[in-house]
Amino acid sequence: MARLIGKRALVTGGATGIGREIVRLFIQEGACVAIADLHEPSVQAMEKTHSGAVRAFRCDVSRESDAAATLAAATSWLGGLDILVNNAGVQVAGCVTEMDVAEWDRVMAVNARGCFLMSKYAVPHLQQAKGGSIINTSSVAGQRGGPGASAYSASKGAIIAFSIALALELAPDAIRVNAVCPGWVDTPFNDPIASFMGGSTVQRAVIAATVPLGRQGTPEDIAPFYVFLASEEASYVTAKAFGVDGGLYS
Repeated sequence: MARLIGKRALVTGGATGIGREIVRLFIQEGACVAIADLHEPSVQAMEKTHSGAVRAFRCDVSRESDAAATLAAATSWLGGLDILVNNAGVQVAGCVTEMDVAEWDRVMAVNARGCFLMSKYAVPHLQQAKGGSIINTSSVAGQRGGPGASAYSASKGAIIAFSIALALELAPDAIRVNAVCPGWVDTPFNDPIASFMGGSTVQRAVIAATVPLGRQGTPEDIAPFYVFLASEEASYVTAKAFGVDGGLYS
């Protein structure tokens, strides 16, 4: 039986990678989904593929005006809100001594501030719905940073702390908040860190040596966990950060 029948969801960064698979599964499970994204060719393709079940909204999650306008427009189309997935993100890689301040600020703005802004404007709608689920995409990098990923790790660590604090704040409203921490996932999103490591061949060797399951994950490996956290099956789950990482940090 479909687990999200009648649910109204907003997924940021829902046009590519893990986000795209989250949207596909949410629709398969019965949800109506709004996408907030900047990648216009991809969002247009999503609207065509899932005609009637998806509406895309152009949104830079790091801008407060965009966040407020997107939540207003998306909830108007959806008729309310039950699920928010903060999945939009950017990654840069490089030694901290060589990193431009603007690069650091952009990573923090999209990954951390974007999560805050979208939640800020989503919460009143979730309160009106008498409950719901916020799922924030963090990373194993937020649990344990790595060389060349200082900005990304800092932003993803902030998301974990924010998720726990927000979960405790919103528990009286029956709004659950959790973070998902993917490990290595085979999408172009990880190209910057692979390049920093010395290329994809080196990256694959590191993964084979350090991930107990011996491989990268795929969006299809990660997205089902979001369905679980969005569904009533997770009705007693909040304030947690879940590693979905092939056993990397067991």
